[in-house]
Amino acid sequence: VGGVVPALAARSFSEKSSYEKDVTPMQGKVSQVNLYDGHYSDHMAAAQSKVRIHTYGEGGDLGQSSWMSVSELDGMIEKLNITSASKVLEVGSGAGGTSVYIAKKTGCTMNGVELNPHGVETGKKLAEMEGVKDTCSFQVIDASKPLPFADGTMDAVFCNDTMCHIPGRQQVLEDWKRVLKPGGKMVFTDAMVISGMVSSEDIATRSSIGLYFYPMLGENEKIIAKAGFKLVAAVDTTPEASEIAKRWHDSREMYKAELKEPEENFQGLQKFLYSVYSLLHNRQLSRIMYIAEK
Repeated sequence: VGGVVPALAARSFSEKSSYEKDVTPMQGKVSQVNLYDGHYSDHMAAAQSKVRIHTYGEGGDLGQSSWMSVSELDGMIEKLNITSASKVLEVGSGAGGTSVYIAKKTGCTMNGVELNPHGVETGKKLAEMEGVKDTCSFQVIDASKPLPFADGTMDAVFCNDTMCHIPGRQQVLEDWKRVLKPGGKMVFTDAMVISGMVSSEDIATRSSIGLYFYPMLGENEKIIAKAGFKLVAAVDTTPEASEIAKRWHDSREMYKAELKEPEENFQGLQKFLYSVYSLLHNRQLSRIMYIAEK
């Protein structure tokens, strides 16, 4: 796959936006539309903050690029029994805001791993700004490979809307189980669960920002069991995720001039976000939160 906007190749490097330079492939593939490089690099820009506040509400801006609200995150923290004594692994830490929030709220030790180096760089800056750099660390790690943590060292594993990008799901979960202490818990959300009829065009648009894996309804539960976990709960969060996708789409339209994205990429992301909203709203795809115990 070529660059996001081929026509911009003639422009000088200094003129390129964060969506066009230092593009991070997913498993060796460059996406047709770029969300993550620009979102992570421009995380602290005023326009990005305005979009997130409009999307997630006042007090809901964690820098996230997902379908998770702060209230949902607080619920996950409670389900994982995270305390100040906990050591927590976040798989797919993005721009770092979620790990920083958990570290500040609970006093725990957070270890964030993320494939995108822009996200890791931003996460480190954010942890220092928020005064948790000693308890909140970030590394560039491919989470499809065995994690660089010793057996039985984590109290909890947290993964929000990232599992959908990672190949080899059973092996990945088996590695999470390895790093968890006995009785430790893990949670992941998956917004790609096929629960209705989807077309090839639906899949193409929904996958335009990167590599995705689409499990059938009930498949994640089977994989969790095969990996040796005991499923505690599977919570349907589809309605909430659908509304977040719609607000994100609308807020980007509202602040389009301030975002200053390349037009082709902007329109590609708008089409992507509306697809997320539509597929979830119509129950063609579902977003489910899985909580399991070692």
